[in-house]
Amino acid sequence: MTGVHRRILVVEDDPETAGQLVEELTTSGYDVDLAANGREALSQGAARDYAVITIDRMLPDIDGITVMRQMRDDGIAVPFLIISALGEVDDRVRGLRAGGDDYLVKPFSFVELLARLEALGRRSETVAKETILRVGDLAVDLIARTASRRGRKIPLLPKEFQLLEYLTRNEGRVVSRAMLLQHVWDLHFDPSTNIIDVYVGRVRRKVDDQQAYPLIHTIRGIGYCLRAPG
Repeated sequence: MTGVHRRILVVEDDPETAGQLVEELTTSGYDVDLAANGREALSQGAARDYAVITIDRMLPDIDGITVMRQMRDDGIAVPFLIISALGEVDDRVRGLRAGGDDYLVKPFSFVELLARLEALGRRSETVAKETILRVGDLAVDLIARTASRRGRKIPLLPKEFQLLEYLTRNEGRVVSRAMLLQHVWDLHFDPSTNIIDVYVGRVRRKVDDQQAYPLIHTIRGIGYCLRAPG
């Protein structure tokens, strides 16, 4: 795993186990965040992109299965590795059916944990490449139909998302108003309409306001281009 895909969220309420996991994973080259309960896990999982989330079944406030189901309902597709002392077949099946991608029973070998994380991380990276478009610090999630900059979600109406998706798919290319009308609105060119300018203005304010650099650029007399600096 490379880049953002080396970041892992460890959800573990036992301080000793959590400390060991964080230390070992950090030594192995991962960036590790820690959540001590279900509420912290939900908050951190929504705020950042992770390659893998390791989660204990038994948490003090919200159980691990409920946390996973909530994240799945929220459109978070990150792989879950369940780490639990509950090792019966029914326990493992319930965890996997609830949204877990793999199940590791305590006590476990750290070498095995690393191997499972690497496997899940490769899957995560492949899925991310297929379903998330990135330009600079902008991420457009084609499955969840959401967009974010630097991890902060951008509130977009459905047609605004379609517009941003089309611009992102054509990163670095100049897109004319006629192209946007055809591909986003399924309309033939109408020189009298200002719908494109109105929607681009809305999306630009949501995407670029108070950001380090603008992404949406007007090409005078032609159309628009979405690109990052450099």
